[in-house]
Parts: sequence; C-alpha cells; structure tokens
Amino acid sequence: MFHKEGFKIISIASMLTVALILLADNFIATVIISKAVEIITLICFLLVLQFFRNPNRHTLINDSQIIAPADGKVVVIEEVSEPEYFKDKRRQISIFMSPLNVHVTRFPVSGIVRYSKYHPGKYLVAWHPKSSTENERTTIVVENKTMGAILYRQIAGAAARRIVNYAKVNKQITQGEDAGFIKFGSRIDVFLPLDMKINASLNDKVVGGETIIAHI
Repeated sequence: MFHKEGFKIISIASMLTVALILLADNFIATVIISKAVEIITLICFLLVLQFFRNPNRHTLINDSQIIAPADGKVVVIEEVSEPEYFKDKRRQISIFMSPLNVHVTRFPVSGIVRYSKYHPGKYLVAWHPKSSTENERTTIVVENKTMGAILYRQIAGAAARRIVNYAKVNKQITQGEDAGFIKFGSRIDVFLPLDMKINASLNDKVVGGETIIAHI
C-alpha cells in the first residue's frame, strides 16, 4: 500500500524504469554493463516504492495517551521554551526519520485543530538543534478534551523539500489518522505539558500510530 502523495512520483519512476531498461537492453552492447544499468535502475525504483509505503497501523484510541506521530528514532527528550504558540515551558519529544523510515505523519491525539501554520525556512540536517525553529516546518496544535492543547511540528531535513499537512483549523481529527507526509528525511517534534508521564526513552525506535510516547 502506497501513500497518495507518492502516486505521481511512482508513476513517473515506473515509466523511467521501463525506458532505461529497454534502452540498456537494446543500445548497450556489453552484456555486463547492460545488466548493471538494469539492476541499478531497479534498485532505485524499489527505493522510491519503499519511501512512499503506507502500512496499515492499528491505533488504540485513548484520550489519556500520546502516540508517536511518525516512525523513527527518539533523539530529544527535554524541557524547553516553546515560543510560537504556548510561549511557556513544555516537554519536547523529537523523532528523527531517516529516508528508510515510513514518512507518513499521523495525528498523535484526537481533538479539534486550533492552529496550523506553515513556515518557510532552511534545510539544516533534521537532528540539528536549530532545525526546530529555523528549518521549513509546519506547526499544528490539537485541542484534546482530556489533555488540553498538544503541539506537534513537521520539520524538513537536509534532503526534504516538501511538507504536506492535512490539519486544517477547526477540523475534528482522530488519533492515528493520516495527518500528512514529509518527503525524503525529516523530523517531528511534539510539545507536551510538563506534568505528563513520558513513556519513551532516548534512542527508542517508535512506530507511528501505535507506540505510546506519553500519558497522563
């Protein structure tokens, strides 16, 4: 199963793959070189397919829990000042996604979208401390009836060049639903109230839509 954001790229990649294989088969006389070109082309096509995969996830909806909004590795757990929306202290959990991870973003909680804003910016490597405030990014705040306002931020990385965000202000959303997509390496930051219990640890591998990263 592939994400809808990849349909156009997969179609183009399919046509290019067929064309390159036919060209290699018909116009490269040396068999070894011809086969090498075909194998490299197929590998590149498979990498495109794996990047846009969208596996089914089984979210156990719970208004007392925060689930990971994306697949990846936990690289930050710390108390920080959140300057854009809350303008106070929050607990930040950051998840780094390599190009090999599933890049679908999922809503970490159910509720109503109260804030959704796109920020143009730089393309620092996603694990850089300043990427959260200086890179291209979107900031989304969901008001949950049990936990209050929860903020998450989609952040572009050095290779990412497009962030897709489906969160619209006043939209009612459900925990685990498709919230968007970030193309080619990125990061997600989640900002939580200080009194929440953190389930994740640094370097944990989390699964978007399933792993519980915090609870009240």
